[in-house]
Amino acid sequence: MPSYRIRDVADLLGVSDDTARRWTDSAALASSKDAAGRTVVDGAALAAFAVENAVTAATDTTAVARSARNRFAGLVTRVVADGVMAQVEMQCGPHRVVSLMSAEAAAELGLEPGSRATAVVKATTVIVETPEGRS
Repeated sequence: MPSYRIRDVADLLGVSDDTARRWTDSAALASSKDAAGRTVVDGAALAAFAVENAVTAATDTTAVARSARNRFAGLVTRVVADGVMAQVEMQCGPHRVVSLMSAEAAAELGLEPGSRATAVVKATTVIVETPEGRS
């Protein structure tokens, strides 16, 4: 199972290093020390925390050149493999992303709760919604 240092936790959750450190110091987010004495967070614990706190998580506001509408970096929170297919759920900041792929692909990528991954979206359909109560 992967583990993440405070800097990585902050990046994945879209918060500052100080916020991530406060969460581990207060035990809101479970952590331990690695062999070098650095604070680390277990990937599965981080995935669960990301899901529970998705509504309040901040989004990345850095001016980095990327296409946010197409790439969502985050953590794998659940993998359900059933025969030929797998359903992979990710928490990408405040967004939950679900992908269906072959079970073989999920295994080859080593996807498991707590794994870091990026969801790349390529869509040819755009769905338009209207305010509640209008048709």
